[in-house]
Amino acid sequence: MQHLAGKRESTLGELSALLHDNAEPLPRPEDTANFAAHFDRFADAKVLMLGEATHGSREFYVARAAITRRMIERHGFTVVAVEADWPDAARIDDYVRHQAPRPQQDDSFVRFPTWMWRNLETLAFADWLRGHNEGLSEQQRVAFRGLDIYSLHQSMNAVIDYLGPRDAFAATEAKARYACLFPWREEPARYGHAIAHSGLAGCEDEVVAQLRSMLDRRTAALAGDGEEWFDAAQNARIVVAAESYYRALYRGAAESWNLRDRHMFATLQSLLAHGGDHTKAVVWAHNSHIGNASATAMGWRGEFNLGELCRMAHGDEAVAIGFGTDRGLVAAASEWGGPMEVKVIRPARSDSWEHAFRHAGFARSLTDWRSPSRRALAQSLRRSMLQRAIGVVYRPETELLSHYFEAVLADQFDAFVWFEDTRPVTPLSNQRPSGAPETWPFGL
Repeated sequence: MQHLAGKRESTLGELSALLHDNAEPLPRPEDTANFAAHFDRFADAKVLMLGEATHGSREFYVARAAITRRMIERHGFTVVAVEADWPDAARIDDYVRHQAPRPQQDDSFVRFPTWMWRNLETLAFADWLRGHNEGLSEQQRVAFRGLDIYSLHQSMNAVIDYLGPRDAFAATEAKARYACLFPWREEPARYGHAIAHSGLAGCEDEVVAQLRSMLDRRTAALAGDGEEWFDAAQNARIVVAAESYYRALYRGAAESWNLRDRHMFATLQSLLAHGGDHTKAVVWAHNSHIGNASATAMGWRGEFNLGELCRMAHGDEAVAIGFGTDRGLVAAASEWGGPMEVKVIRPARSDSWEHAFRHAGFARSLTDWRSPSRRALAQSLRRSMLQRAIGVVYRPETELLSHYFEAVLADQFDAFVWFEDTRPVTPLSNQRPSGAPETWPFGL
């Protein structure tokens, strides 16, 4: 046993040395221009996917904002698509494209987990994007869009609100179709439970019929109603996808996961088509969504994801950059629906990718194995090791079971951004969250 442990340590030491030799040290992401300049090599992508190892680490948000600013200013990217609900992101989109004032405190991102997007880091990027868009024509302005599936109630209302002033009969018809789902709008997971355990017939036919009705109104887009119709049609698609998702919740985790990521991919494809042939998008989402699932335990148990579908659709024009950290503080809850806390991230396990990057010796780095000249590096990273994923819930007491999975890094991502130590995002709230230092939010 000692021989095996020593051999493993030797192998990990060799891996860390290899990462040290190939990593590029990065400045702090607050040094926007110098940090982002390292990412110009990825500007040939049509879809540039930027990950995160947690949903609550400040450095990931600031780094993605810096890279995205560079891609917009220098390389013609015109869509920012994020792992957020479409209607909430639409309020930010209206703001950054000068169609509405800055949203008020209770206008958007009020569903758990509020801190994931309602934070100072996202607000700073939105303010910058509004300023960038100010001098551009309406057609040239960069959009901020949501990809997710959880806005059943908001999306039904958005479809009805769109139809109301345009076609009273169509609005009444939409209300009648969505009436099937309205009793479940506040707790849609109960809808899936009722179908699985109580024999409820379900509402699939009704919501599909409403989507078809919306798509039949495409001529409205040709009559100067294009943006409003596109928004309403996307909300109708969300209702269809959400209805399927909540039905699938009780049939297995893989099926519901796949439905969600298929919807994210379809939404991204719609955004690219809506913008025209030359549209290029930056995607912000968790590593578990943007890294190729076929190179992870997720894929090995039958799940696929946005990153895998993008690779299939766009080939080398889809680039995925993973993000990782070893330790620090993170904004997360202890259970789903719980309050935000500032929690201590445990140092990474010794048999993980994060441990190897930590011992490469850099506080911040970029490791890129996409180019043909890096084939030897890619081959060395083509091994299965543990990788950590912290979402909106973090349970350090069961970390191995709750947050680690096997991954082959070279096939999962095209490059990896490393932050040895990370801090929590700052929520847009005056309340000091549980676990925060007394100097919150200004403590270092």
